[in-house]
Amino acid sequence: MILVLEKGITQDQKNNIRSILFKEGYIVREMSEAGQNIIGAVGKGGKDTDFFEQLPGVAKVIPISTSFKLVSRQLHTEDTQVQVGDVLVGGERITIIAGPCAVESRDQALTIAREVKRYGAVLFRGGAFKPRTSPYSFQGLQEEGLKILAEVREATGLGVVTEITSPAQADMMMKYIDVVQVGARNMQNFELLKCVGRIGKPVVLKRGLSSTIEEWLMSAEYILSEGNDKVILCERGIRTFEPYTRNTLDLSAIPVLKTLTHLPVIIDPSHATGIREKVSPMARAAIAAGADGLMIEVHHDPDHALSDGPQSLYPKQFGQLTRDIYVIAPVIGKQLDFDYLDKAKAVDHLSKTNGTGIQRAAFLGEIGTFSHKACTQYFGNKVAAVPSPSFKSIFESVKSGEVDFGVVPLENSLTGSIHENYDLLLEYDLRIVGEITLRIIHHLIGQPDAGFNTIKRVLSPPMAFQQCRQFLERHAGWDLVPVKDTAGAVKEIGESANPADAAIASKEAAEIHGMEVIEEGIETNPRNYTRFVVIGIDRLEKGPRRKSSLIFSTGNQPGALYDVLKIFADNGINLVKLESRPIHDKPWEYMFYVDLEAEVESEAFKPTLDLLDDKTDYLKVLGSY
Repeated sequence: MILVLEKGITQDQKNNIRSILFKEGYIVREMSEAGQNIIGAVGKGGKDTDFFEQLPGVAKVIPISTSFKLVSRQLHTEDTQVQVGDVLVGGERITIIAGPCAVESRDQALTIAREVKRYGAVLFRGGAFKPRTSPYSFQGLQEEGLKILAEVREATGLGVVTEITSPAQADMMMKYIDVVQVGARNMQNFELLKCVGRIGKPVVLKRGLSSTIEEWLMSAEYILSEGNDKVILCERGIRTFEPYTRNTLDLSAIPVLKTLTHLPVIIDPSHATGIREKVSPMARAAIAAGADGLMIEVHHDPDHALSDGPQSLYPKQFGQLTRDIYVIAPVIGKQLDFDYLDKAKAVDHLSKTNGTGIQRAAFLGEIGTFSHKACTQYFGNKVAAVPSPSFKSIFESVKSGEVDFGVVPLENSLTGSIHENYDLLLEYDLRIVGEITLRIIHHLIGQPDAGFNTIKRVLSPPMAFQQCRQFLERHAGWDLVPVKDTAGAVKEIGESANPADAAIASKEAAEIHGMEVIEEGIETNPRNYTRFVVIGIDRLEKGPRRKSSLIFSTGNQPGALYDVLKIFADNGINLVKLESRPIHDKPWEYMFYVDLEAEVESEAFKPTLDLLDDKTDYLKVLGSY
C-alpha cells in the first residue's frame, strides 16, 4: 500500500507511522513523488487500510493492486536510474553494453574492449562462469576470467558486467565486478535472487526462456525485497514455435514494462535472434520502441569464438549499429553519446583541478525548457543545471567563472540560425567544447479544464511560434504573447489559473507545473531539431575532437572567399556549415562562421591553419569538440 502523507506532517508523526509499519512486518520505502511525500509499505500486516488512514499525518492510503509491489509504477511513479560508475542506466542517454559471450583470454578481452569502447559502448560484458546446455561445452575461465574483466576495467575505464550462476560466487563478484547478471536460466533461482539482492551491486535480470512478464517482475521483486533497487531488466527473447531465429524477441514487452514498472529496460538482440545478420535490425527496432539500452555480443574473430560466435557482431558491424542508433535516438528524445566516459572523466578532472566540487552549467529559462533538456542530456548528472534569464547572461556567467559551462542553441532545422548567439561567440573570448542535437516536440499546454474553445492567448518564445506556424494559422483568433522561454510560459499560465491562457512548450514543462497537454506534436514538421553548443573558458582535457568551428573575415575583393574555401578543398576537409554575419559598425562587411570535420588545434592541422591565417584578415578558432 501507499501512504500519502499530509503536507504539514511532523517528524514525530512520521516516525510513529514508520514504527507501526515495521512492527507489522512491512518493508518500508519513503520517497517523494510529484511533490508529495509518500511511504510505500509492502508485506502481510494484520491491520487494514482504514487503520492506517486514521493515523495522524496520513492523508490517504492507496492499495497496490499488482502482485509485484516494490517494482510497481504504482509505488514509484518516476523512472529509476541505475548508477554504474560514471554511467547512468535509464536516463536520457542510451546505454550500450557490449563484449564477447565469454572471456577466453586476456588478449581477446582487451582487444574487444578497446574496439567496443571506440564505437560507443560504456559497459563491457563477458562471461566468466558459463551455464551451457551441454556439460562438454566451454564453461568459462571462472575466477581467472573475473580477474581479466577487472584488468579490462583498469585498462579501458569500462565498467564490467558478468553472469553469476551460484550464491557461492558472491564474494568474487564483490571483489572484481561492477554489475552482476542473472541469466535467463536462473531467473527463478530464488536463492540466487536473494543473494544478488543482498550484495547490493547493480543487477541485470534477464527474462526467462518461457517466462511471462509478471513472473519476470516477481523475480525482480525478490531482489528489491532484499534492499537492492539497482535492477535493470533485460529482454533477451522467449522460446516459441518459430524455428527461424534462436528465440522470439518480444519487443512489445518494452511499452508494457514502461507502464508496469519504474525499472530501466534494456534489450539483448544477440541471444534473441542467434544470427549475426538479425542482430542490428532488432537492436534498431528496440531503441525505436523505447528501450533504455542494448546488450550486444561482439567478437573480433567470431569464427573461432568458444561461445556464441554465430550471433556475435564484428567490431565494424557494431560500429555501424551505434552510428544508426545515434541517428535514431533523438527521434524518441534520447541520445547516444560517443564521448560519454571521456566527458565524465574530463568534468571530474576539472572538478579536482579547480577544487569547486560539482560543476555548473547555465541554460536559458526555467527548469523544463528544451535548453534544460539539452543540458541534462549532454552532461547527465555530472553537472548541476543552472537557469539563466538570457543568452548574454549565460556568456557573462561563464566568462566570470560563476558557472563552468553554458548551453546555448545555435540553429534550428525549421527556422535557421539563432543569430544572437553567433554574435555572442564573436564578442566573448570563450570556446565551444561540445554540441548536442535535440528533437523539439512542441505541445499546446493549458489548465486541466481548458480546451480549444476556451483559449484566447498563447504564450511562448517567438521561435516556438515560428516552428508551429501551420497549427497557429488554424487558430487565427488567438493572441500570441512572446515570452523568454517555454517553461516560463507554462509557469506563467499556471500562476494565472486562467483557462483562456495556454502555452507552447515541452511535455516535461507541463508535468513540472501541473498543467495539461491539450494537443501533442503541434510543430509544423516532425523533423524539428535544434543544435546546441556547450561553451566554456577552456577546452575539456579528455575526449576525441571530431569537429571544429572557426570565424574568419576576408578582404573585400573578388575571389577572396574562394581562396579560403579552396584551402579546405585542397586539403580534403569537409565543411558542414558556412554562414555569413554582418560585422557590427562596418556596413556591408561580413564575418564567416564555419563548422568543419577536423581537429583544427591538432599538430597535423597546423599547416592548414597557417594557410588560412595568410588568406584571412581575421581568424578565430572557436573550439574543437
